Amino acid sequence: MNQRTFALIAVSIATLIYGITYTIAKDVMPNYIKPYGFILLRVSSATLIFWTVGLFTKQQSIEKSDYKKILIASFFGITLNMLAFFKGLSLTSPISASVMMVTSPIMVLIFSSILIRKPIGKQRILGVFIGLVGALFLITLGNSSTGNSTNSAFGNFLVFLNAASYGLYLVLAKDLVKKYNPIVFIKWLYLFGLIFVIPFGYTELTAVIWEEIPTNIYWNISFVLLFTTCITYLFNLYGLSKLKPTTVSVFIYLQPVIATIYALIVGSDSLNFVKLCATLLIFLGVYLVTKQVEKSTK
Repeated sequence: MNQRTFALIAVSIATLIYGITYTIAKDVMPNYIKPYGFILLRVSSATLIFWTVGLFTKQQSIEKSDYKKILIASFFGITLNMLAFFKGLSLTSPISASVMMVTSPIMVLIFSSILIRKPIGKQRILGVFIGLVGALFLITLGNSSTGNSTNSAFGNFLVFLNAASYGLYLVLAKDLVKKYNPIVFIKWLYLFGLIFVIPFGYTELTAVIWEEIPTNIYWNISFVLLFTTCITYLFNLYGLSKLKPTTVSVFIYLQPVIATIYALIVGSDSLNFVKLCATLLIFLGVYLVTKQVEKSTK
């Protein structure tokens, strides 16, 4: 297999992990650990892991001018991305959150056109419009029928903010990933992210009563810390180094499929008319956006 095939497999595995995470993380929050506390635990664990791995990795110096770029990428790829996602997921349902994440390819296209002057054709503009209408539809009308969702509209909006932040991160990180070793880049990315999230999550993390957490929830926490945080970022970074940002972001539209199947199997969520309509609109928008990207590439 060539490097492109390995990159596609890596991104596919990361997508599978993300799809399952919607339900697994939802079981943890907010009953056992509140969202920001969970993020601080997640980022601090990842920082420790990546800096430890970095000791056995070939050393590479970061250019002074790139520290600022990594800092900005960390804010959007770690801090705003994670804080908005976990807070939003704690308020809405796994299926709604996963559908909202599909807007990320649309946001990648928008930010690419703004930051790197990538042209947008008429078909893409139509795709962006349809996809954003679907997102707005889900935010305003997508109230979940699950008892765990206390404020679905605001939760869906936060997940949309997370998708936009992740889309911007993909654009900002593209050149940095090509320039530096993935471990070297990601250890600095998480260190800056840790500095950002400490003020948000310190109080919530110190309030956790660890002895009252059941064993199965500890397994859920471990899954998020190891697989969702470390493995997915490494696999996505590898994919980003070999593929275009739009290609990597397109894999996100598999997340609702995986998240929906898993959530329905374990009974943590249900489907309704609004979710189905919003999903169709968002998928149509992403299809129009990505179809023209592939055509122009050929």
